[in-house]
Amino acid sequence: MPPPNPLFLATAVEIVLRAGDIQLSRRESGFRIEKKGAIDLVTEVDLECERMCRALVAERFPTHDVLAEELSSGPGELARSSYRWVFDPLDGTTNYAHGLPIFCASLSLEIDGRAEVGAIYDPTRRELFTAERGEGAYMNGTRLGVSSADALVDSLLVTGFPYDVHKHRDDLLTLFGAFLSRARAVRRLGSAALDLCYVAAGRFDAFWEQHLKPWDVSAGALIVTEAGGQISGMDGSPFDPAAAHLVASNGSLHDAILAVIREARLERSPNGTL
Repeated sequence: MPPPNPLFLATAVEIVLRAGDIQLSRRESGFRIEKKGAIDLVTEVDLECERMCRALVAERFPTHDVLAEELSSGPGELARSSYRWVFDPLDGTTNYAHGLPIFCASLSLEIDGRAEVGAIYDPTRRELFTAERGEGAYMNGTRLGVSSADALVDSLLVTGFPYDVHKHRDDLLTLFGAFLSRARAVRRLGSAALDLCYVAAGRFDAFWEQHLKPWDVSAGALIVTEAGGQISGMDGSPFDPAAAHLVASNGSLHDAILAVIREARLERSPNGTL
């Protein structure tokens, strides 16, 4: 496949940078918060960023589809084009709503169902993560590479919990505890997109999470693989952004991570499910 149109990456970068500017300015001016669920929040900022993205894509690429968190009908939305932009306008909404500066905007362009371009921007740290398939991953223009850790006891791991965590508490805690007893440390930041970027940058050695959406992981998974990392489902299956679960690692730890998950699942349930 020929390299993507350079306008694709330029557009992805422009959109996430614009989203970051909106996020920072509205943090100062104030914003309305609403509930989508018991603990699932949406802010005016999410909606403003998503409308901006949709408008820019429609202007530049009117035949392309957009799948985004707030204004789409869902991950199974009918595709009209082989080009689809997958956007999380504010990943880390709960952090943002509470004034915790761990949030970002995440955007990928999928061509025939595979992410070819990705951009994620953390405005509080002014860190822009980008990748094009086959061209490597970068942070503010510096090439990224995953860590070299090859033992769980020497690793710093990260995970996340879904908005329906109360329904899955025991399963999630079983797995969290399994890694807590084997790794150097485990963190939970509240932004899957940044978790993936930090694996790509070698700040974390691996990340796992369940109950995800495509906009949470499409761009970040590309950035991890282009930084030399490995992505799969939590069951070891090939990565599918619609599958709602993943493991991202530096590669050296991948089999060990999958083994812990299998063991925890068998302990929790005789049929191996969690």
